[in-house]
Amino acid sequence: MKSKKCALAAAFPYTLPICAGFLFLGASYGLLMTSKGFSPFYPILMSMFIFAGSMEFITVNLLLSSFNPVYAFLLTLVVNARHLFYGISMLDKFKGTGYKKLYLIFGMCDESFCINSAVKIPEGIDKGDFMFFVTLLNQIYWVGGASLGAVFGSFITFNTEGIDFVLTCLFYVIFLNQWLENKNHSPAVIGVVSTAICLLIFGADLFIIPSMVLIIIIFYIMKKRGEIKL
Repeated sequence: MKSKKCALAAAFPYTLPICAGFLFLGASYGLLMTSKGFSPFYPILMSMFIFAGSMEFITVNLLLSSFNPVYAFLLTLVVNARHLFYGISMLDKFKGTGYKKLYLIFGMCDESFCINSAVKIPEGIDKGDFMFFVTLLNQIYWVGGASLGAVFGSFITFNTEGIDFVLTCLFYVIFLNQWLENKNHSPAVIGVVSTAICLLIFGADLFIIPSMVLIIIIFYIMKKRGEIKL
């Protein structure tokens, strides 16, 4: 039990910046759902069991439109396809985590992936416990924000325009932190350049999957040549 408390104490500071973004965005999601006439239980349960922020916002319109399961499936696949690449890159990290592995897979969001893939876990802290608490804390922040927004959304008028930029700022902070902590900047440069190229070629609606495929191919070639260690 003591080791788990130490893991929680070690994980908590890394999740604090995410707490700010998730509480704001989660609350805006809860407010949006209730403003569309949904019961507060909808955003609360959806944030717990879907736990995919972008898709949860999109689901609002899906629930209000005509029933089209094929379209919903394809849209979900495109929006969350990046998690396929996240999962592949975390296969080695999740080894030896035991029963926690199932929750780590379910709860892996962009922010948890950034922390668990990049942070050097302090000595004496079990890696499975550390990654578990990072994931759990981030989900608690999101569910908490969505619940607050849902509960107060029925009688509070709140303009959420522009609030999603909070999470964009958070990604910039995480990127800069990794840039400063790692001497080898080639993975970051490859990611930015590959994404920019695919954005120009495929456009804003279709660039995500091609850019990730391109990044994986470049990393694979560089690893084969021994130029980088993944």
